[in-house]
Amino acid sequence: MMQFGDLYRNRRVLVTGHTGFKGSWLTLWLHKLGANVTGIALDPDTQPNHWDMLNLNIDDNRIDIRDTESIQNKIKSFRPEIIFHLAAQPLVRRSYQEPLENWSVNVMGTANILEACRQVDSVKAIVAVTSDKVYANQEKSKAYKENDRLGGHDPYSASKAACEILIDSYRKSFFDGPGAPLLASARAGNVIGGGDWSVDRLIPDIVRSLSQEEKLIIRSPHSTRPWQHVLDCLAGYLQLGTKLLEGNRKFADAWNFGPGLNDNCTVSDVLNRLKRYWPDISWIQTTEKHPHEATLLHLNHEKASSLLDWQPAWDLEKALETTAEWYRSVLEKDITPSLDQLSSFIEDAHSARISWVTS
Repeated sequence: MMQFGDLYRNRRVLVTGHTGFKGSWLTLWLHKLGANVTGIALDPDTQPNHWDMLNLNIDDNRIDIRDTESIQNKIKSFRPEIIFHLAAQPLVRRSYQEPLENWSVNVMGTANILEACRQVDSVKAIVAVTSDKVYANQEKSKAYKENDRLGGHDPYSASKAACEILIDSYRKSFFDGPGAPLLASARAGNVIGGGDWSVDRLIPDIVRSLSQEEKLIIRSPHSTRPWQHVLDCLAGYLQLGTKLLEGNRKFADAWNFGPGLNDNCTVSDVLNRLKRYWPDISWIQTTEKHPHEATLLHLNHEKASSLLDWQPAWDLEKALETTAEWYRSVLEKDITPSLDQLSSFIEDAHSARISWVTS
């Protein structure tokens, strides 16, 4: 089956944050698509971690994206055709603990990547990944569209909104002329899937609680999020990347990649549904106070559906089932099933006649 028009085969692709949860899955997929992948990231910050489990043979560079000179030198030497920028400080609660690190990594790190791209004429396309939390959240049931007002209460959300302003500024100031890279931003929902070991995230916290034979302590059981499998949002990034590589300037814009409205669920609902596939799960709610986090968040992805012809291949039920299967395979059998799950995802997308995969 051909994926994304075979546009990534033999392309020079740079992935920042390739050692992280999303970045490792994206790098695996690009590697299987035949791309020439180079990664820029810090060492994985958890043990175990998905990147080490994959054992991929790519050009693996450990560089801090705040290191302007090293970033520019690497991009100049590799001469990528497309960049997927995922490197970030990705955690809300950590942003409260280390706000200056959060701001410097997310905003100045992104500025370093974009500035380096100005110096290299090989770069044709940039997909900069931000967050569903870039919107000025009014805690209403409306699903946010790409042209809704940006904002952010916590340092993480605010820094990602600032990234969107930065990206728009570079697009208009430096990447608007003939031959300039086409720059787009991508905003995805609460992503789940095997291989995430981050702290203060629901699924990894479940795994840790089980391994330690303790009950999971949850903070906000009634908070609603747009849950989706990691491969669905990555399919959106890759689909967007193909449009930019084809030189279509109308796609140099902001894009939401979220699940269907039926997959916007509360934390407690996700836990109850996940328990069907992992009966050992149990949890209690903490009574301790914790920093502010949004309680209600929905994404509207009509734009991506109509203009990119993108849609999720897996609903939340399938996402939860495969996520449970991934962790149980690792914990109970010491087998990492990432490649098998990627293949199953592609087959299901083909069966659903989703446009990025064809016979």
